Amino acid sequence: MTLTTLEQEILSHLHTLALPQQREVLAFVRTLATTPLGVPGQDLLAFAGVIDPRDLTALHGHITACCGE
Repeated sequence: MTLTTLEQEILSHLHTLALPQQREVLAFVRTLATTPLGVPGQDLLAFAGVIDPRDLTALHGHITACCGE
């Protein structure tokens, strides 16, 4: 089995960690592997039109001010 560059880099960092930190990394990776990636858009359609347009405008303004997007 050949390790990818990404896998090699992860392992090189992992080897520098103490055993308790390595266990934390393992727990984190296991969490990532079992966490769903999101909610299907179909499930969100029930919320369409629920938020007042003025509130959306205000939210957009705050997000733009904070995130620059």
